[in-house]
Amino acid sequence: MLDSIVRRAGLFAAVLCVSFAVGAQTPTMGPAQSPAVNPVDADYAKQQQERQLTQPLNNQPVWSEVRSGSPQFTSLPGRETNILIQPEGQTWRALRNSQVSVYAGWALVAMVLAIAAFYFWKGTMYLHEPPTGRKIRRFTNWQMAIHWTTAYAFVTLAITGLIIVFGKNVLLPIIGYTLFSWLAILAKNLHNFVGPLFFVCIILLFVTFVRDNFWRRYDWTWVRHFGGLITKRDVPSGKFNAGEKIWFWGGVLVAGLIVSASGFVLDFPNFNQTRSTMQIANIIHLIIASGFMLAALGHIYMGTLGMAGAYQAMSKGYVDETWAKEHHLYWYNDIKAGKIPTAPDDAPAPIVAPRPATR
Repeated sequence: MLDSIVRRAGLFAAVLCVSFAVGAQTPTMGPAQSPAVNPVDADYAKQQQERQLTQPLNNQPVWSEVRSGSPQFTSLPGRETNILIQPEGQTWRALRNSQVSVYAGWALVAMVLAIAAFYFWKGTMYLHEPPTGRKIRRFTNWQMAIHWTTAYAFVTLAITGLIIVFGKNVLLPIIGYTLFSWLAILAKNLHNFVGPLFFVCIILLFVTFVRDNFWRRYDWTWVRHFGGLITKRDVPSGKFNAGEKIWFWGGVLVAGLIVSASGFVLDFPNFNQTRSTMQIANIIHLIIASGFMLAALGHIYMGTLGMAGAYQAMSKGYVDETWAKEHHLYWYNDIKAGKIPTAPDDAPAPIVAPRPATR
């Protein structure tokens, strides 16, 4: 009962405020002035009087004017401050919650299932020849540091973004309101503060690895054979194969810059952007970030379970000669030809397990 009274009082106060705001647009007449009576205005006033008698507190014409999106009178400076309700906001909310987020969620589920099916079918790709014990420097300390900093930032943004988008429907029924409220607040703040750091990492990552990611003629052969993932042999490539180059240019650079730019629009409303601009940026951010995560799942799989020795290459910085020869033949030949300096002999070499013998 008390809640009903409070709601009615709040509605009545809102109607009064809106009525004053709309009425404030009409200039006050002086005592010597005699305004002409507009038949339309007179008819409208009569309808309003009759409405208040038959339907008290029904101020539908006023709310229709408010929801029209037309500018009203306000004493607050700024863009769109004279628009109380933006009708397009409901369209954005419906699009985000009922279409974009639903399709993105099922796409991520499908990607996880596809990777799991591929792993059970193909398994981990081991070396066809035993390791030699001779090591080759693949990544410097700086390259590993910027890669892992970007990776940690990306994982943080991905997890917190999933909580923000899907947490209310997935986590809230399981963990309850109190725990989810704390989790949502933590996720929102981490997402807002890690986002700018991720943009800086994207720029540094691009500058660090761009030299080895230019497209070569032999990369088309890798694409035609799908990198040898279906066959039993790897397709020769440079330091980075065509798949890694596509991930670098399309994922890290293009998708990274788009999600960063759209994230800045949402992260810094003090740039004086309008609500419609932020709504468009939100949809773009959600779509591109979902595609980014889909591609990242494949990249993470190939760097861990998919290929033996790939994780050690980025965590230790060195690979065995057999690994370099089988997976990146052209890069290995450049090292042997002296075009790329080799690693010191006392550097630790990662252990790459050979392919298990088949019966």
